[in-house]
Order: sequence, then C-alpha cells, then structure tokens
Amino acid sequence: MKKRILIIACLASALTGINLNAQVKTLVLWPDGIPGSMRDASYTEVSTVANGIITRWVKVTDPAITVCLPQKDKATGTAVLICPGGGYGTLAFDHEGNAIAEWLNDNGIAGIILKYRLPSDLIMKDKSIGPLQDAQEAMRTIRRNAGAWNINPRKIGVIGFSAGGHLASTLSTHFAEKVYDTKDTTSARPDFSILLYPVITMDSSFTHAGSRRNLIGDNPPDEAIKRFSNELQITQKTPPAFIVHSADDNGVPVKNSFVYYEGLLKYRIPSELHIFQKGGHGYGLAENRGTQAAWPELCITWLKASGF
Repeated sequence: MKKRILIIACLASALTGINLNAQVKTLVLWPDGIPGSMRDASYTEVSTVANGIITRWVKVTDPAITVCLPQKDKATGTAVLICPGGGYGTLAFDHEGNAIAEWLNDNGIAGIILKYRLPSDLIMKDKSIGPLQDAQEAMRTIRRNAGAWNINPRKIGVIGFSAGGHLASTLSTHFAEKVYDTKDTTSARPDFSILLYPVITMDSSFTHAGSRRNLIGDNPPDEAIKRFSNELQITQKTPPAFIVHSADDNGVPVKNSFVYYEGLLKYRIPSELHIFQKGGHGYGLAENRGTQAAWPELCITWLKASGF
C-alpha cells in the first residue's frame, strides 16, 4: 500500500503555501507578474479537495511548483518536473501529480509538481504559449535552485501525462523558443523526458480533439498545427525519452507515441518505447492493474541505465 503522508504534506503545502515539511515547499512561478497575462474577474482558480487532498485544479490563475525532495540520505541528485494531464482543461493533480512525486521520492528523485495555467483567451494574450511559458520558467527555476535543493543541474527531466505529455514534449522540443523575456540565460532544456500516453500531435487525424481545441482553437491555422505537432519539431538537441502507451487507448491514439519515437530514431536520440496490449488511458502509476503496472520499474531501470 502506498504511503499518503508525503502526498498529504505536498498538497497541504500547495493549498496553504506553508512549508509543512522541510522537504516540501511551494514556489510561485511569476512573483513579478505573469508575461502576456490579462485580468478577468469572472475567471477564478478552483481546486477540488477530497479527504484533505487536492485532486484537481481548473481555471488556474496562479501557476506554481510544489517541490517534493527525497530524504537526503536517499537523494540521487536527479529531479523531474511533473506535468499532470487533463486535456488542457483541468489538472489531474493527485494520481498524475502528487502520487508521481511520492514515487519519485521513494527512488531518491526530487519530484516538482507543476500547477500550470490552462489555455484561455480570457487571461492570456496568446493562450497557445501559456502552458509552455510556465513549463520553461519551472525548469529554469529548478536549475536556479539546484544547489540549494541538492539537485544535479544536468540531471533534470520532465514527466507528462496525456495533455501533460504534450506539454512535456513541447518543453522538450521548444525549450529554446522565446515565449517570454527571461531574466538570465538559464536553460529550460530537460535532460530527459518521460511521456505517459502523451498527446504529441495537433494533426486532426490522430490528435486528442479536446486538447487541440483548448490549446490552439477550433479552426487553427496550419502554422499553429505544425508548431505544436511535436513529432515535427524534433532536432538533434531534443532530449532522450522514455515513452509509455497502451494499444487500446481510446482517448489518445497510440500513434502519438509511435510518431514521436520515430522522430527520435531519425536523429539517433537514445530512447525507449513501451506499448502495452491493454490499459486504456489515464492510469498514472497503474498500481494493481494489468501489465502496464510494470512501467514505473522499467522507467527507473531506464533512468539508471541512461546515467540519470
């Protein structure tokens, strides 16, 4: 049975902004103002709480990171930025956020949960880049604090689920794209990515329609479709990836993972793809489920073999 103590501490910290544990802290991403933001009194951030645990966020207006550090005697120096999924319309903050941070901590890895803004024309001048702005700044924030958090700045990855997988792959392919004015030259490039049943493409023939609509609109121009079809944005500098999908995923077609992996192979970027026969969509750690429950152990093995 998974422990809940750390999860509760992380969520209480995220909810109150109070550091309830020396190993847990929450930081506002944009203390000096969010770039490209607008104000709308009707747009109010909402969280869902069950048994004292935040399980979901909608209408995020105050992006933040919750930093969950492992015990010092277990710390490997590796860190992972966590991007929960939810179709760019909500954040599945528990099973694709806090549970992931706990799993990472159990393996000596820092888990930093990203509460990112969901695309909205009401609060963003350009909603298509809002989540990417938050992800870039989160990665830069981790690197700026690497020394204080006992993190190796060359071993910082990103993990994303579903639409969070799209954000993670966007960060992995658009890390150098200037989407806001940065205060220094800190890199936003992840050293590796872990993608779970990810939305990769905006190609209408095999994308997730809800994620596409929320990010780039109902009738996006071809330029936007290409820009955020991340299989088309892979270069030699794209980080290695560990990718997991299920063949029977009726939410996000498995082809999304195929095309991203094919792009990585094209540039000989060392990566790994696992397609499970069953599993559907949205299973997080997949505890006590089918064969897809093997992915966390496979992932840790890959991280070790890859030097992360």
